[in-house]
Amino acid sequence: MTEHVLPERQLKELQKAILDFMHTRGYAESAEAFARETDNEGFTADVNDRHHNLLAKKWTSVIRLQRKIMELEAKNAKLQEDIKSGAVVRRGGAKGSTEWLPRPPVKAKLAQHRSPITSVRFHPQYPVLATASEDMTVKIWDAESAEFERTLKGHTKTVQDLVFDPKGAILVTCSADLTLRVWDVADDYKCVRTLHGHDHCVSAVRFLGSDKLVSASRDKTIKVWELSTGYCLRTLSGHTEWVRSVDVSSDARLVCSGSTDHTVRVWDPNTAECKADLRGHEHVVEVAKFAPVNAYACIRRLADLPQQPAGVQNGDGASPNAPAAGLYVVSGSRDKTLRLWDVTSGQLLHTFVGHDNWVRDFVFHPSGKTIISVSDDRTMRVWDLATGRCSKTIEASDHFTTCIDFSIVSPLVATGSVDTFVGLWECR
Repeated sequence: MTEHVLPERQLKELQKAILDFMHTRGYAESAEAFARETDNEGFTADVNDRHHNLLAKKWTSVIRLQRKIMELEAKNAKLQEDIKSGAVVRRGGAKGSTEWLPRPPVKAKLAQHRSPITSVRFHPQYPVLATASEDMTVKIWDAESAEFERTLKGHTKTVQDLVFDPKGAILVTCSADLTLRVWDVADDYKCVRTLHGHDHCVSAVRFLGSDKLVSASRDKTIKVWELSTGYCLRTLSGHTEWVRSVDVSSDARLVCSGSTDHTVRVWDPNTAECKADLRGHEHVVEVAKFAPVNAYACIRRLADLPQQPAGVQNGDGASPNAPAAGLYVVSGSRDKTLRLWDVTSGQLLHTFVGHDNWVRDFVFHPSGKTIISVSDDRTMRVWDLATGRCSKTIEASDHFTTCIDFSIVSPLVATGSVDTFVGLWECR
């Protein structure tokens, strides 16, 4: 059998975790001998040290992974039996997983935060959930088992928003402490960079391609950052009040923002030019997002627009018949509505009416056929994009519901609330 040799850094981490365990359990003589033999004689156990209780946490993770493997093996065996018996419903015979929607009751309520939840975000490749809170922390959860995994500390005020990069290797957070922090997921979520530049609370952050970030702030600006250096490349100015949200088109060519000044703006992040100023909301715009390209068919049906118009030839040589990204924006506001906008013409295409209080957040369903929104009326509402009607209303929390995300890995929706709980909802 080939011996597995750990890299020196990981070996030292393991040795220190073992020493911490020995000290914690009172094995003083064994700890002294082990420290001497491993050249760690200067090690001192400390409850604030990152090695404290690390061995127990790792062992718990191993047990949890073993349990998951057994569960998956059991599911696989059952599916194999169903296939052999002909019990599996073939494609087209039932609603596919891409059509699944959240259904009550809530699958799990995650309770670790001590203050209102501000943002929830699923990992793009694994069943992992990150949550942000006014308690200044980020917490990482196993989305399938609903088990708490770790707390990320570093911000000194409310953590307002967070986002994973498309590969899930980096997590970026932003805070009322005026900073953005970059965390290395593979290196135990170590904070590898802190970005300074905003003059007030940083409200929202998104990736702009793979090597840039874009952030929105109460200082009325949007900033574009170079991830590798932490340098601010440019500042987008135009809003007259707090910029509360920011989003990036799927081709990273456009940025949209929502503000306390009641407007939604669309920008060219390379030139800082404002391409569209969308006006119509009667109160603060809490959130604005680009509609995904797979939602265009439903949007055109809703707005009675021609289907499949010719796209624009882009610099990447894309087909001229391919639909361009960033054609439509949806926004949610304290005026209790969601609004659909045509970016090119600036026209308001539709107003979604149904919430009884501020609309705080929404997410497009992966199918592109529905929007799921949350509100201070404590509900989660599902909207049919082709008709504009609310097709389902779910009581989401016992207090204002502030944020939502949809997992593309597992059929799950996560919601966050002022009541400090995170709700996990199974989709089926």
